[in-house]
Amino acid sequence: QVQLVESGGGLVQPGGSLRLSCAASGFSFGNYPMKWYRQAPGKEREWVAAINGRSTFTNYADSVKGRFTISRDNAKNTVFLQMNNLNAEDTAVYYCNTVVNAEVSWGQGTQVTVSS
Repeated sequence: QVQLVESGGGLVQPGGSLRLSCAASGFSFGNYPMKWYRQAPGKEREWVAAINGRSTFTNYADSVKGRFTISRDNAKNTVFLQMNNLNAEDTAVYYCNTVVNAEVSWGQGTQVTVSS
């Protein structure tokens, strides 16, 4: 079955950077797009970034465009989210996501807190 495990979250000061990872298993990773979402306290989960299977297409929410970069390593079945110039509004639990055979899968999430 599909498993997604996020890591790399933590506490960072405003203006700092973090790199999130999502290790995937249970499906042919390179054949499927991957996405990152986030959910801030008291808010609905929102889409952040997406990448296709061959890394030829990426897309970003306006709120993170120019600061975040999504990438993947198909040899390691891992998708990444490089986050730069973080601010307090980026504080959230970050989740990776994929849809395999019409079934939506989520990881457990990793907490990112931006605070001085």
